[in-house]
Amino acid sequence: MHLARFPRVRLAHLPTPLEPLPRLSEALGVELWIKRDDCTGLAGGGNKTRKLEFLLGQAMVEGADTLVTQGAVQSNHVRQTAAAAAAHGLNCEIILEERTGSRAEDYVWNGNVLMDRLFGATIRRVPGGSDMVAELETTAADVRRRGGKPYVIPGGGSNAIGALGYVDCAREIVVQADELDMPIDRIVTATGSAGTHAGLVAGLAVMGADIPVLGIGVRAPKEKQEANVLKLARDTAALLGRPDAVTDDMVVADCDYVGEGYGLVDQAVIDALVLAARTDAIVLDPVYTGKAMKGLIALARAGRFENETVVFLHTGGAQGLFGYGSEIGPQL
Repeated sequence: MHLARFPRVRLAHLPTPLEPLPRLSEALGVELWIKRDDCTGLAGGGNKTRKLEFLLGQAMVEGADTLVTQGAVQSNHVRQTAAAAAAHGLNCEIILEERTGSRAEDYVWNGNVLMDRLFGATIRRVPGGSDMVAELETTAADVRRRGGKPYVIPGGGSNAIGALGYVDCAREIVVQADELDMPIDRIVTATGSAGTHAGLVAGLAVMGADIPVLGIGVRAPKEKQEANVLKLARDTAALLGRPDAVTDDMVVADCDYVGEGYGLVDQAVIDALVLAARTDAIVLDPVYTGKAMKGLIALARAGRFENETVVFLHTGGAQGLFGYGSEIGPQL
């Protein structure tokens, strides 16, 4: 696994810390550690920064002058893409899908959206349920007509090139655990657009690390989510020259904690945010890490992780909290 053969632009503060969570571990009865990918640095950090190192590297090789991407209104990926473009003198065209249907002023204008505007991205909004692949191509075609050269990044940066960022993260986790003489029994992470989950699975498989990854779903049903992750993990392993490294049993998603839908907050999510904040001062977001922690808490209390050392991958997103202030604030 030799990642230096792929174009890369360094954006992240790496390696991110791998730290114990002593008070949360005590509360849940599990030996719990956290991989702090909320600390990657770019625009406040988050998991998309690792993906963007390889995606922006490819965009530069192709001579692009405009990054084109999409996400939900409070997309962490869009924020980090807008920042990466600004830092390298590129234009950024983003499409925000009104996926949750929220019209709350803080959701529509604050949080990640405020930062998108701060970084100078051009924003176009589309209704929930739009064909986002088609919307990406529409925007890319507009850029071409204006004489620009777009580089299209899928939602979440989740293709095989972007997933290389989490192949690298898998390597980083194993190195850190070895330095600590700490066997890891399981990695738990949010799984949505699939790139983070797939990159971890592919990286661990290619290394032969034999650490299972449990994805806590934030949007799709289990069968669909696992199929998406498996396909992308195999595509990523193939890009690394190991097309047979990933097997079906390596991809596991638990999608019982989505609640009413993507980006919709319930009391168990708020409880997870509060517990993480008031034990080890960890700030989670309501869309991804909050739901992943909601699932981890429920599974831990059900005895699922008995006698295990579990690493929770914090994918960032705290900036999105400010888009949910009117909803979460009164519950605190």
